Amino acid sequence: MTPAPASRRFPSLCHWGAFTATVENGRLVGCTPFPRDPAPSPMLAALPAMVHSPLRIARPAVRDGWREGKPRTGHDAFREVSWDEALDLVAGELTRVRAAHGPTAVFGGSYGWSSAGRVHHARTLVRRFLALGGGFVDQIANYSFGAAQTLLPHILGTFQPVTGRATDWPSVIANAKLMIAFGGLALKNSQVGSGGVGAHDTETWLRRARAAGLAFVNVSPVKADAPEFLDAEWIPIRPNTDVVLMLGMAHVLLSEGRHDTAFLERYCAGFDRFADYLTGKTDGTAKTPEWAEAICGVPAQTIRELARRAASVPTYMTATWSLQRAHHGEQPYWGLITLAAMLGGIGLPGQGFGFGHGSIHGPGLPRLSLPGPEVPPPPNPARCAIPVARIADMLLDPGGTYEFDGQRLTYPDIRLVYWAGGNPFHHHQDLNRLQRAFQKPETVIVHESWWTPTARHADIVLPATTTLERNDVGGTSRDPFVFAMHQAIAPVGEARNDIDIFAALAERLGYAEAFTQGRDEMEWCRLVYQGIRDGAAKKGIDLPSFQQFWAEGVIELPAPERDYVLMEEFRADPVAHRLGTPSGKIEISSAVV
Repeated sequence: MTPAPASRRFPSLCHWGAFTATVENGRLVGCTPFPRDPAPSPMLAALPAMVHSPLRIARPAVRDGWREGKPRTGHDAFREVSWDEALDLVAGELTRVRAAHGPTAVFGGSYGWSSAGRVHHARTLVRRFLALGGGFVDQIANYSFGAAQTLLPHILGTFQPVTGRATDWPSVIANAKLMIAFGGLALKNSQVGSGGVGAHDTETWLRRARAAGLAFVNVSPVKADAPEFLDAEWIPIRPNTDVVLMLGMAHVLLSEGRHDTAFLERYCAGFDRFADYLTGKTDGTAKTPEWAEAICGVPAQTIRELARRAASVPTYMTATWSLQRAHHGEQPYWGLITLAAMLGGIGLPGQGFGFGHGSIHGPGLPRLSLPGPEVPPPPNPARCAIPVARIADMLLDPGGTYEFDGQRLTYPDIRLVYWAGGNPFHHHQDLNRLQRAFQKPETVIVHESWWTPTARHADIVLPATTTLERNDVGGTSRDPFVFAMHQAIAPVGEARNDIDIFAALAERLGYAEAFTQGRDEMEWCRLVYQGIRDGAAKKGIDLPSFQQFWAEGVIELPAPERDYVLMEEFRADPVAHRLGTPSGKIEISSAVV
């Protein structure tokens, strides 16, 4: 009888969960979820097929017709080449384009979702490589919450409420009586986190909230956007009209005197201007529930009852990221903050507003306030960036002007696109237009593990390893766990990790030492972990040594001593903790936006 192949097991992490990888005869054969995870994502089961997919890029490749300037069709033939030839071509193109057109002719593209690990975080690596090489055109904001990220600094002085912590669930459960979820609370979205997920416990917290008597309202076109066990009241709404419903509710609060005038006077600026718009003094149209019903499809009486209910009990309101992914996408977030200000609960335990619930793993989960693992990129000498969603606009209209964040800016003339991490042909808003835009650059260079549409629209393709083929440290500021990610298998084909690719290119371009800082992969892992350890030490918390962490595979940060409440300090003393807005207050009206 042939003996069964010996199995080896390695701790690791991906965007949809922590797991132990099982390897037999050099192949990944299974992924066992992290034992502390109460609701592991079934997507973990797909990892072996992904890692060993026939679509893996085995060797560096160059597109036929590139030198002749033939269009990138996405169906072109590629010629496999050696690593030396490919790296020489890439280094030569970067040198040529920078010499002829300057650093703003090079665009560094990445969306950062290629790995939950922070050492091999492709977005950080491509930015570091291109910045150290003389500069490039970067991307700012994101597709996930880009409109909110740009708006909130003008309203709250920071975009932390959309990227950082929301009020902790224990505070909501102990103090709120009603939760209104604009966009719902879809559990399926909580499977995923940008820096990985340790324990999928969103459902656990939602069940605790319901058991404690918290009532839920699901404002969404889709009833299933709230799990059945919440017994949520469903308010079906016409898509992209959430602001109209908010305005109808605000009109009820104002006209019936249910708004918190003391809060508005002390903590907010510009409410008078908003009130004039709400009552129709500005434009002749009062934003009554009847007016709202005609647009959003929610009965006027339902709007009245919801507003009165929210004013009668401690209320917590949320908005998903999806609401701001639309034309005028900043308005739902501005509207929610304004509505919460009128209710007066901002900064109080369990009340106010939060963003991202129902969008991703993490919002509201109790976690010690420490930064997640990271390697910050150096400054970009070119000092040039475009909004992330304007890639096609930039490529199709070099020299054209556009408005962003209160400024009129000019698109650079991009001759070379260097993309590592993420797949714009997966997430861009108009793929046909993006395909036309990708005809414009002279050269497109891509790091990729699979023959994705982005790889097929490149000229030079460099095969990159997956998470299972390298060592890393993973975690996020939204999760209490930090994970060691052990290399489980040898690189598939001739794939190399992004650090090694960029280091080899930096060697050819004369700045290898600046890029590597003399560190190998494990030394970068030590550095990233030490950053977490140092941050914990400043708060009197002693975390294990790197050796112990690496051997055990995971650490769990201690629970916070008290619940986090969004804007609690501002509520306690708006002078000592003034916001970063011109008035130092919540700007319900803004001179900029």
